[in-house]
Amino acid sequence: MTNKPSIPKGTRDFSPIEMAKRNYIFNTIKSVYALYGFEPIETPAMETLQTLLGKYGEEGDKLLFKVLNSGDFMSKVATEELVDGNSLRLSTCICEKGLRYDLTVPFARYVVMHRDELQLPFKRYQIQPVWRADRPQKGRYREFYQCDADVVGSDSLLNEVELLQIIDTVFTRFGIRVQIKLNNRKILAGIAEYIGAPDQIVDITVAIDKLDKIGLDAVNAELLSSGIPADAIEKLQPILTLSGSNADKLDTIYRTIATSETGKKGIEETRFILDKLDMVGLNNELELDLTLARGLNYYTGAIFEVKACDVAIGSITGGGRYDNLTGIFGMPGLSGVGFSFGADRIYDVLNTLDLYPRELVGTTRLLFINFGEAEADYCLPLISQIRSAGITAEIYPDSVKMKKQMSYANAKHIPFVALAGETEMKAGKITLKNMETGEQTLVTIDELITAIG
Repeated sequence: MTNKPSIPKGTRDFSPIEMAKRNYIFNTIKSVYALYGFEPIETPAMETLQTLLGKYGEEGDKLLFKVLNSGDFMSKVATEELVDGNSLRLSTCICEKGLRYDLTVPFARYVVMHRDELQLPFKRYQIQPVWRADRPQKGRYREFYQCDADVVGSDSLLNEVELLQIIDTVFTRFGIRVQIKLNNRKILAGIAEYIGAPDQIVDITVAIDKLDKIGLDAVNAELLSSGIPADAIEKLQPILTLSGSNADKLDTIYRTIATSETGKKGIEETRFILDKLDMVGLNNELELDLTLARGLNYYTGAIFEVKACDVAIGSITGGGRYDNLTGIFGMPGLSGVGFSFGADRIYDVLNTLDLYPRELVGTTRLLFINFGEAEADYCLPLISQIRSAGITAEIYPDSVKMKKQMSYANAKHIPFVALAGETEMKAGKITLKNMETGEQTLVTIDELITAIG
């Protein structure tokens, strides 16, 4: 008995309907990126391990998918390497390439390699799959798409303003109500200074970033277990429970951390972003959230995250300002700001809320029934004319029972069916059937195009 084929764990097949939905997501995002002057790039699925290793920390390096060298890759491996059995060291002997882990490091490599060709500031977007040798589980895959946008080579906070407008525009087009959360790395540094624990900022922010998930008491317990003094935790409490408008929060935190120059700088930057967004207006709520932290070892200024209002799911978009994208490749000092849409989570939200356009379900608008060779010959030129008018159409390839052909139309959610038998051929017309209402009309080709175009 032949074994049933399978695919690697953590990967997925996508049906035509699923692809239509995914393409709707990607095309919507691309159209908004283009609206704001962002240009697409693509990088290879494989990068050299020299490019990838050491950029994601020790744990990240373990999750890299490595690609075996071509040919007799074992011929250059010393016997002692085999005997030693150190798989990590051995992999560097037999693998020179790996699948990309994210889009950020390849983008940094791209900027350095093409720096003489780029016009700064460089506004790029990139929508491609990435691979991680992670343990597959619900909502976590080994192959998944990222939808990144970045601006590099400019320190202007207008870039942050535009990126937040892009986020707002995309979710407005999807019909998803979201809450956009905003904070600043410098404000968090100022808070750490204020409570007397500037050297423990990572411990502080890792804990407070979990406030929504585990609650205030658990956050305080984690802070205490991390070695944060009890008096420092006590000083932090009013900040963690701060409420009011964005302006009220800014005023309060300004008074609280006024002795921190870094903190005040973060407040100034945040006030600038909020003021400019007030001028242009957003469709979705923008909230200053002083507990938002994200990856503090990476971000250096504004940070933002997006949550869906009507579905219980994690962050569906996130990003922020960073200072040294290309320093890992010997080109220091190039700042940038960027973010990534979580395409898979957006897919789940759109499914849950049933927000996909109805026309996505089927791509074909019109199916011609095949009654035989003579009838098919009559239909073929008409189909060409209909397609030239921009209407998706097809003819059933086999002359089989009409019931089977109608079932095909129903299964593919084709809204219209064209019938051309002896009567229609003599009249030079077509019978057009609306599959939703069942109504049938004898029409000319021009009337058909007008009716369903």
